Amino acid sequence: MSRNVLRATWHKLIARARSAFNSNVTKNVEFRKEQLKALRRLLVENENVFVDALKQDLKKPNFETIMTELEVVKNEITGMLMNIDSWSKPTSVSKTLVTLFDDVYVYPEPYGIVLIIGAWNYPVQLLLSPLVGAIAAGNCAIVKPSEISPATAEVIQRLIPRYLDKDCFHVVTGGPEDTQQLLKERFDYIFYTGSSTIGKYVQQMAAKNLTPVTLELGGKSPVYIDESVPNMEVAVRRLLWGKCLNAGQTCIAPDYVICTPKVQEMVANTARKVLKEFFGEDPRLTSDYSRIVSEKHFFRLEKLLESTSGKKIIGGKIHREERYISPTLITDVTPKDAIMQEEVLFYSHIWTVAASSCRQWS
Repeated sequence: MSRNVLRATWHKLIARARSAFNSNVTKNVEFRKEQLKALRRLLVENENVFVDALKQDLKKPNFETIMTELEVVKNEITGMLMNIDSWSKPTSVSKTLVTLFDDVYVYPEPYGIVLIIGAWNYPVQLLLSPLVGAIAAGNCAIVKPSEISPATAEVIQRLIPRYLDKDCFHVVTGGPEDTQQLLKERFDYIFYTGSSTIGKYVQQMAAKNLTPVTLELGGKSPVYIDESVPNMEVAVRRLLWGKCLNAGQTCIAPDYVICTPKVQEMVANTARKVLKEFFGEDPRLTSDYSRIVSEKHFFRLEKLLESTSGKKIIGGKIHREERYISPTLITDVTPKDAIMQEEVLFYSHIWTVAASSCRQWS
């Protein structure tokens, strides 16, 4: 499909959503409840479909898909259904001298047409959780799944029209250039999840129309461990669970450990034991360990792994055909090392930076 045809299709979808919103159908709280329940049915009735799609995209373990993708969205829906009646009611506010003899209320109103751009690492949760909020607040929505998780994107594109209102909610697909063109359209709210670089572009495009924006971005996530930790094994177990979940492809996964040389040795020794408990002798052979989402991301990580000046004391094994890199612990990393410059590594590399105290890094 040519870009001109694609843009024409978007125009029609957005106009259709705009017409539906202007009809005030979404202001009916019962309609919103029906759509939320329909979205829950979509997740429940197609659990295996999502499990298979995420296995294709990320080789994500079944349990991870259910708990970190599907259950998260279902819990969002449950919370909204429990509170939507009270949240949708007008609320009285304090009077001033000017309004002393008036009845003063604040009426919650939806924005209108919301654009939701999802991310590839949690392609269900990070797309559908914002949609839950948009529906509950009475908006219409255009959702764009990430093209980097194509199997999941195809499932979402196929299922949403089957379960949700065909006038109010639409799915669009495409790559980075298509997203740039999509952002030139007029929306009433934009919700974006992804990198800071793209986030800046989204904000720039939204500013042209003074469109309000929510940006859910990444960043560095250091962990500080000192000798006062009461149970080193518990600390390391939690650290590695957070880092190895989805093979480290989580924006809030711990990035690196700040510790003294003595603690660094304790962390390394404990990590060997814990990783063996988690994944056995060879994590590549277990079904509990995800893979890198694409060749582009794999080669970026491989290059960083090769360029670091730190010592690889655990892991570092790769398998290009499977986009597999084993859980890796790197010690004696310096602040100027290449892996310290990346915003978020999105892989299960943990490295330690020796410091005399946390104050040295504050």
